[in-house]
Amino acid sequence: MGKTIIASIMPEESRMALVEDGELVEYVLERSATGHLVGNIYKGKVKNVLPGMQAAFIDIGGDKNAYLYVGHADANAGRLTVGQDILIQIVKDASGSKGPRTTTGLMLPGRYAVLAPYSDGTGVSRRIEDDAERKRLRQLADKVKPDGVGMIVRTAAAGCSETELARDVEYLHNLWAALAARAKRSPAPALLYRDVDLAIRIVRDYLDDDVTEVVIDNRDAYGRVCDLLQHLAPAALAKVKFYQYPEDIFVHYGIAADLNRLLKREVELACGGFLVIDQTEALTVIDVNTGRFVGDTSLSDTVFRVNMEAAAEIARQLRLRDIGGIIIVDFIDMAKAEHKQAVLAFLAEKMRRDRTRSKILGLTSLGLVEITRKKGRQDLNSLMYSECPCCAGRGRIQSPETVAINIRRHLRWAAAQRKLASRLVIQAHPQVVEILSRQGELARLERELARKLTLESAPAMHPECYSILYDKE
Repeated sequence: MGKTIIASIMPEESRMALVEDGELVEYVLERSATGHLVGNIYKGKVKNVLPGMQAAFIDIGGDKNAYLYVGHADANAGRLTVGQDILIQIVKDASGSKGPRTTTGLMLPGRYAVLAPYSDGTGVSRRIEDDAERKRLRQLADKVKPDGVGMIVRTAAAGCSETELARDVEYLHNLWAALAARAKRSPAPALLYRDVDLAIRIVRDYLDDDVTEVVIDNRDAYGRVCDLLQHLAPAALAKVKFYQYPEDIFVHYGIAADLNRLLKREVELACGGFLVIDQTEALTVIDVNTGRFVGDTSLSDTVFRVNMEAAAEIARQLRLRDIGGIIIVDFIDMAKAEHKQAVLAFLAEKMRRDRTRSKILGLTSLGLVEITRKKGRQDLNSLMYSECPCCAGRGRIQSPETVAINIRRHLRWAAAQRKLASRLVIQAHPQVVEILSRQGELARLERELARKLTLESAPAMHPECYSILYDKE
C-alpha cells in the first residue's frame, strides 16, 4: 500500500493530505487564528468544581475555561479544590460554546515512543501485530525506559534499532525534566508545552515505512522536517521533496477536486448509489441510498452490492472528514443474515486503516449500525464554515409561499386594527413578489383591504423578510 503525504504550509493556514493508492483518505487543516491546542500542557488553576457533573473547570489563560472530567484526573491531582494549581493536557480542541477537554494523564509523544510521566509501565502499540516484534520492542522498552515514568512504543518503532528508540526516549525524558522545572517556577495559568506544528507532526505521527513520498511547498517547513529527520531517521530523508512550482500543490497532485467535495452532504458511489451525511451537535447520521443503481440480478444482491460499496466509502469519509463521537449508519435493509454480517465485517476491515480509535457496536433492533469514533481536532465544518445568516443554521428557510401568506396575514391584522394607510408599498424578495403578483391576486387583496397596494421587488432583501411602507403619493 503506497502512501503519499502532501503538505501546503502558509503563515495563516497549514494543510496536509494523505493519499493511499491514489485515493485521498485523510485531510488535516489548521489555522493560526483558531489555534491547535490538542497536546498542549498547561499549569492551570481550578475555577469551579461541580460534583454533580463529576467535572471541574480549569483556567488556562484563554477565553474559555478548560473542562476536566474527574474520571480523567489521576491520583497525582488529588482531590480537586477551587484555587488549586494543576497540570493538565488538552485532549480535544474547543468546539462551539464548549471549552477544550483535558486530562491529567500527561503524554509526551515522540517518533518511536510516548512518554507517560505519571505512569510506570510499558506497552506496545496494538497496531504492531507480529508477536516476535512485539516481544523484541517490549524488551527494548524495558531496557531504555527511565525509572519513574511509563512508556508506550509507537507503531513507527516497528523495525527500529535500540539506538533509535533510546535516542527518542532520552529526548522525551529531557523534555519532561524541562517542563517539570518550568511548572515549579511559573504561576498559573501558564502554557508549559506547546505541541509541535503540523509540518513536524507529519514526521512524528504519519511518516512510516509505507510512505513513499512527502512533498512540502514551504521552504522553511521543508528545511525543519529535513533537520529533524537527519537526527531521528536519516534513511527517510530521501522521501522528502520540496515542491517549487507555481501551480497549487493540491491541483498538481490531482486532489483539489476531492477537497472541494469534502464537506458536501451527498457523496456519490461508483455504482450509482449515494450517501447522505448529516452532522449534528449530538451525533452524525449517514443514510445509504441506491440512487440510480438498479442492478441486474435479484433485489437482495443489488442491495448487498450497494451496501458493500457504501461500507468502504463510509470508512473513508469518517477518516477524511475526521468525524468523531456517535455515528449512526442506516444501510439499505438486507433480508439475508449473511449479507448483514459480511457488510459489518467489511466495514470493520476498512476502518482498521484509521489511526483514530473507533468501535463498531453492531446493529440495533431497527437495523441501524452504531459506531463510536474518538474526537480530537476541531472539526472541518466549524473551521471552514460559519452559520448561514439566512437560515441561522437550520439548513432551511421559509418558502416564498409561506412569506406571501405572512404578508397577507399582517395586512389583514393591521387593517382590522385600523393601522393601515390608504396607499401602501410592499417590498419583498422577488420570489415572494411573483406569488403576490399572480393573476388577479393583487386586485383581490386590494378589494378585500380597500387599500391601494404597490409591489416592489427587492433582490437584496432576506428571503423571509418584507417591508410594508406608507405611500405618500
